Amino acid sequence: MSVTGNTVPASIAMLKVLEDWGVDHLFGYPGGSFNSTMAALAERKEQIHYIQVRHEQVGALAAAADAKLTGKIGVAFGSAGPGATNLLTGLYDAKEDHAPVLALVGQTPRAVMNSHFFQEFNEDPIFEDVSVYCRTVMTAESLPHVVDQAIREAYKHQGVATVIIPNDLGYEQIPDIAYGSHGATDDKKTPQPEPTAAEVDQFLALVKEAKRPVIHVGRGIQEGGDVLIELSKKLQIPLVMTGLAKGHVDESYAGNLGMANRAASKAADEIMASADLLIAIGADFPFAKLVYTTHPFKFVQVDNDRTELGRHHNLDLGIWSDATAFVQAALDRSEQAPESAFFKAACADKENWFAYQKQLQDDTREPLRAEPIYKEINRVADPDAVFAIDIGDNIINSFRHLHVTPKNKFVISAIFASMGSGLPAALAGQLSYPGRQVWNIAGDGAFSMIMQDLLTEKKYGLPIINVITANKTLNFIKSEQDDVAMHHSGIDLADQDFAMIAQGMGVESVTVTKASELPAAFDKAIEVTKAGRPFLIEAKISDARSLPVEELQLKQTDQGMEETLNPTYNSNLDLQRPSSVREFLDSYDGQNLKTLPEFFEEYGVEW
Repeated sequence: MSVTGNTVPASIAMLKVLEDWGVDHLFGYPGGSFNSTMAALAERKEQIHYIQVRHEQVGALAAAADAKLTGKIGVAFGSAGPGATNLLTGLYDAKEDHAPVLALVGQTPRAVMNSHFFQEFNEDPIFEDVSVYCRTVMTAESLPHVVDQAIREAYKHQGVATVIIPNDLGYEQIPDIAYGSHGATDDKKTPQPEPTAAEVDQFLALVKEAKRPVIHVGRGIQEGGDVLIELSKKLQIPLVMTGLAKGHVDESYAGNLGMANRAASKAADEIMASADLLIAIGADFPFAKLVYTTHPFKFVQVDNDRTELGRHHNLDLGIWSDATAFVQAALDRSEQAPESAFFKAACADKENWFAYQKQLQDDTREPLRAEPIYKEINRVADPDAVFAIDIGDNIINSFRHLHVTPKNKFVISAIFASMGSGLPAALAGQLSYPGRQVWNIAGDGAFSMIMQDLLTEKKYGLPIINVITANKTLNFIKSEQDDVAMHHSGIDLADQDFAMIAQGMGVESVTVTKASELPAAFDKAIEVTKAGRPFLIEAKISDARSLPVEELQLKQTDQGMEETLNPTYNSNLDLQRPSSVREFLDSYDGQNLKTLPEFFEEYGVEW
């Protein structure tokens, strides 16, 4: 594929558009219907790096993670037929988490389209739902233009743009001119809305009236974590985090209670369940229909997207504003609130919970539990490490035990919650941040879905630390079945030797079964990855359920506040139900955990 005269193959012109937008790598798996682009990738290999994944789903998930980690467009491709449909899981992950991704989809040559040709089908309706922009290219000269527009649409709508390319078009010669529209103006920050003084004053009036205000913090806070801490202290309001906001606010701050709902801290769930004013700041909370409906409260929402206001709960006050701009304005216009018994009780509840977490991390009993693994990760992780966390129990454990700061990068499949997203995200992390330490933390169920792409780590010399927690159980689902009147079903996994499988792929590895073996294993992982090679730690762990804080319920009685257990807890026909909250907490080694009513009584909190 050589350039002749003042013309260039359309596929080359398309790649130049990607390069113009700053794309230096893309993920995919070749097929005959994508060969015109593959030929272009071979010719442009010095300018744009093609990463050969072993499954198109991995490529799409990696592109989505690229966008989440960097804010820049992620790119993946698949050929016609199954190569195209294999992209969909990763593309839906990008759609749900609002990540800008470009999907290049192969199609058979135009001469055989609509003739029931091999691997040929109408791809447009398949990709219409997942895409903010979906076009089938009709002429060779329009190919680079359509891709350029697709990238603009992906950025504008923070979603997936799909371009379907009949294979013959990429070979055609078109004028060798600049087709890309990217310029310096595209690198300017998008202007953000700011609150009015009247809106801030209305908010502060609601806070002053409230007895138990709580701020629910979303990823919209971005770099404003320190300012939010100042506001929390000044107004005496505890903070509860959404999962995507992890690391944006100093986790050692006494008023940062952690996450709510299932992958949660006990303090966060309890305090949110007691709130009479809930203030959601830059938060898209997919579990709102479960958590926000447990009891009545006044609701304030701050968001820079007006379509989000009132989406999850009826509004008492909606404020269209950038999260940090709102927090700063509230800090500037507010007066120091008096000491709050509620705030003190919330901080004490958090301290009690953190002591319990440390107890679990220090547990050396056998069989090995997950918590000591996180103690080792925290010990050896670099301050700016990139963490890719797969779906399952490791989400709960990472939210509770993994130390994440604003210096780190932390990526999950949040809304779509796709198992098998950890390794692809680690690929993206290592390629986009080649000088940083990158972790893939996954369970045996999730890792089994995409473990073939350990070969991709090996092929491209990506020094990723893979931590696989194996308990032969779909434990996240098992915990859900614990609370349903049924027998456990379909959750047992056949055991396998992940360390040996890794070695068969040329990846060094080790298996651990005891807490005493963890330090040496993690030290080895650091040694190998610093030498530029991937490493895998397989940890054979217990399938014990982590304390399900979401099963605690609060209700008001004539005597005050009462904490009870969800009546569905341990309703599984294979389990026994504890007789009290105290027995429930003790059954998870929580003898030192106090209930929220105890903290409220200790600090004299009004109900």
